[in-house]
Amino acid sequence: MSEDADRRQVERVLAGDTEAFEPLVHRWQGPLVNLAYRFCRDRGRAEEMAQEAFLKAYRSLGQWRRESAFSTWLFAVAANVYRSQMRRIVPPSVSIAEVPEIADPRGGDAPLVRADRNRAIRRAVLHLPAKYRDVVTLFYFHEENVERTSQTLGLREGTVKARLNRARELLRLRLSTALPVRGLTEES
Repeated sequence: MSEDADRRQVERVLAGDTEAFEPLVHRWQGPLVNLAYRFCRDRGRAEEMAQEAFLKAYRSLGQWRRESAFSTWLFAVAANVYRSQMRRIVPPSVSIAEVPEIADPRGGDAPLVRADRNRAIRRAVLHLPAKYRDVVTLFYFHEENVERTSQTLGLREGTVKARLNRARELLRLRLSTALPVRGLTEES
């Protein structure tokens, strides 16, 4: 099916032939599920999210301004649906009891200790509220500076610094009994 075929199918749906939407679903189902998977990393959830995106697209077909390809419009609708759904998901909290005990780094298995420590820190970071997780991920794991982090997130540098500070405090609280958080005390 081509872009012209997509356009014809949409015209038929808008004229009242609801069955004409089915070929569009068949053509774009795989790509929309794949896009959803990039958002949530869960195949079952991705399929549900794609279904929601098709429902939203069907209801909004009259808003497609034919200036762009149907696929471009469909992917924009889907991405908005996915972002909205991901915002509603509350990240699970982790109790300090779930964070594994880390062996003494002065012991003989230092590489294993470092790996355990890094795993515990990454797990704790994943459980931070999104606004703190984003700045920590960019600043520490992607090694961006405050200026670049603020540009990437569309925030002021002062906001990034404040969020980094608060994130460090939260991580210190969560990890204090399990391991020292040396790498997260550096000045931003």
